[in-house]
Amino acid sequence: MSDPSDLIDFDSLLTADERALRDSVRTFVDSEIKPNIASWYENGVFPLEIVPELAKLGLLGMHLKGYGCAGRSAVDYGLAGAELEAGDSGLRTFVSVQGSLAMSAIHKHGSEEQKAEWLPQMAKGEAIGCFGLTEPTAGSDPGGMTTFARRDGGDWVLNGAKRWIGLASVAQVAVIWAQTEEGVRGFVVPTSTPGFTATPIEPKLSMRASIQCDIELTDVRLPESAVLPNVVGLKGPFSCLNEARYGIIWGAMGAARDAFEAALDYSKGRMQFDKPLAGYQLTQQKLVDMALEINKGFLLALHLGRKKDAGTLQIEQISVGKLNNCREAIKIAREARTILGGNGITLDYSPLRHANNLESVRTYEGTDEVHTLILGQRLTGVPAFR
Repeated sequence: MSDPSDLIDFDSLLTADERALRDSVRTFVDSEIKPNIASWYENGVFPLEIVPELAKLGLLGMHLKGYGCAGRSAVDYGLAGAELEAGDSGLRTFVSVQGSLAMSAIHKHGSEEQKAEWLPQMAKGEAIGCFGLTEPTAGSDPGGMTTFARRDGGDWVLNGAKRWIGLASVAQVAVIWAQTEEGVRGFVVPTSTPGFTATPIEPKLSMRASIQCDIELTDVRLPESAVLPNVVGLKGPFSCLNEARYGIIWGAMGAARDAFEAALDYSKGRMQFDKPLAGYQLTQQKLVDMALEINKGFLLALHLGRKKDAGTLQIEQISVGKLNNCREAIKIAREARTILGGNGITLDYSPLRHANNLESVRTYEGTDEVHTLILGQRLTGVPAFR
């Protein structure tokens, strides 16, 4: 499957297996997602019916090994994420919340019993997970969380609130991070536990074909076995956030590529002053500039993916990819909309929908500002967060 934006023979950098995986996900998105996404977006619906299909493709926890997970490479995961986000950011976000956040937390930090109970169900799409870190007053600074878990005999009791938690209202299990007397700990919380309440955040101007929620935790009582035993402190949730941030590096470029392709197709057929828009120099400059950034963005994503698979990827390098590719993707989506003119504000075309979604993508898993300061510290050696 050739990409109209590919000026550098990007496919030659991929293995046959990587191309085959990419193509299978693209076929699914083209047949099952793109014909329906406008109505899902307009109606603010996440299509739960596609979850079993995502599981059959091996996309849920696909980079994890064992427990029914596919055990694919970081590059495979990235390629799949790009194709999903070419359909809609909400779809890639589902796979990210399920696999990179909730499943990764249990896989990295959970007990053998927790892994055996939840990971096979989640890989099959039989159980949906969510990841409760962000709070109403603790977004970029998770160390400021006020959700607290106290010991009560042999149990733990959780009280607090979380905000912008993907999938919480449809999840069967939540990984909740809370302050304790011994530091930040993670808890595996069945969402049926008394005192756990998830409420979708509505209305939204972005990520409409997705679910984000407020969570209220009121005297949520859990046994000792609910604690993630293998981590204490913010390194626990950050290890999962870095998995999700890596996926965004690819996903954002998938959205950008789809926006570009919509503009390119439109420009070839839209006649103005007796010739197609594609025949005008200003249009060609826009198309070339977009294609260049897409090519560079995918090269960066692939380089970081190869490093991740080799075990040499550094945390600040994830920030390079997340900051750059989100920033460029939203510019591309907005520029693509200009080629569509007034028609570009309708849901018949994808660029403005992608641009709206990317407003969320550039915010979650670390804002532009946070990643800028991570890189600023890397360059100068001086932390500027406070």
